[in-house]
Formats: sequence, structure tokens, C-alpha cells
Amino acid sequence: MKESGMRKEIVQWVGREFIFISCEGQRIGNAADEMEGIFGRVSNELQIEGLSLDHTIRTRLWAVDRQSRDLASDVRAKYNTGRARAATSSYIMPGYFASEARVGMDLIALRPTVPDIKKIIVESDPPRKPINYLIFDSLLVLAGKTVVLPTLEAQLDEILPRITGILAEAGSSWKDVVNVSCYLHRSQKIGTLKRGLSKWVRAPLARMEIAAVEGYSAEGKLIEIEVTAETHRQPE
Repeated sequence: MKESGMRKEIVQWVGREFIFISCEGQRIGNAADEMEGIFGRVSNELQIEGLSLDHTIRTRLWAVDRQSRDLASDVRAKYNTGRARAATSSYIMPGYFASEARVGMDLIALRPTVPDIKKIIVESDPPRKPINYLIFDSLLVLAGKTVVLPTLEAQLDEILPRITGILAEAGSSWKDVVNVSCYLHRSQKIGTLKRGLSKWVRAPLARMEIAAVEGYSAEGKLIEIEVTAETHRQPE
């Protein structure tokens, strides 16, 4: 299912139904205006499926430069509230775009197997724009994890143990992880990333993807890692 600048897929995965929507902005006004348009179009697509932004579990923001990223992030924060709160990440990568758009967004929504099941949101401490993680229909979804340290090795030595702790807190573990997405700065070597992962992750990963990007929410970041896992924690 596709319209200009948008792709929608309905995927059966890990025993659940997901709606994946990728949408590029339409070149009007500035990047904030483009992002407003994206949310309008995405909301319409979810409504067609009988869903809403409340069913969102992850959004991934793409931008051609930092100014566009920052403007779009502010717009996303306006929609990323209440029951629509979701795991977020953002990347600067001009090569992502097939159009003249300045911003784009990937959105993943989950159709729960049990109607009206509660989405558990765990905020960052101290609170920030991104949540720490969410649990929805026994699926654990972590916001992208990053840190600013001098080297990729040092960043992995901080991020991966932190993810291990979050998994444990949420009633999960690396053996329950169903997907790891690593967004690696294009200046860095994949071999360094793989060595860092093998140092901290002992369980075999069901699925891992690595993509190159040019920037993140702040200078000095070299990697951002998104994790999705099954969890044994029950809704409260």
C-alpha cells in the first residue's frame, strides 16, 4: 500500500500484527510544517486500520540536517503524549530520502491481541522527551539508547549494560530480545560494533540490523541502539 512519499505494510511477526508506516514530508513551509503533515497523513492511515496514534510503539525520525531534525522533534513531542507515548529515536541521514523532503518518519503500531489492553509507559529518570521504555501486549520496546563518550567502544560499554539493566527491570533478558537495530555513525567500523556486542551480549540474537547514519540528536554520539523484546511482566 503506497501513496506519494508513503509506504504502509501490515506484518505478522512474533505472534502479533504490526502496521509499519514510512512517510516523507511534503515540501511546504519549514521542517516543522512537513512534520505536521506527516502526522496528519499517518493518523489517517492508522484510522483506516481501525487504530490510532495510541497504538504506536515506536517512531523513528529522519532528517537531512540538524536544524530540520530539531524542528521536527519538537512537533513529534506534541503528538507523543498521553496514551500515544511511544519509544523514539532520531537520525540525520540525507541519503534516506527519495524526495526533496527535509524530514521523514517511520512509525510502528501494534494491534493488541486483547482489546483495550493497557500500554505501560516508563519514563526516563530524570524525565526527558524520550520515554525509557514501554510494555504493550507483553512486548517490551526501548527508546533508542545513546551516550556521548570519546569512542565507540566507550559508548557501547555504557549503553549495553544499561540496556541489560532495563531488560531485567522490565521482566525480560537478552534471550527474550526479538530485534536489535543499531544505527552506527558512518565514520565507525562495523567490526568494532560487533566486538562490543559480543562482549556484553551472551545470548544469540534472534535478529539484528545495522544501518549507517550521519548524525543523531547531539554531536559526539556514534551509535544509537533500539531494542524490542518479549517480557513476562504483566500489566498493572
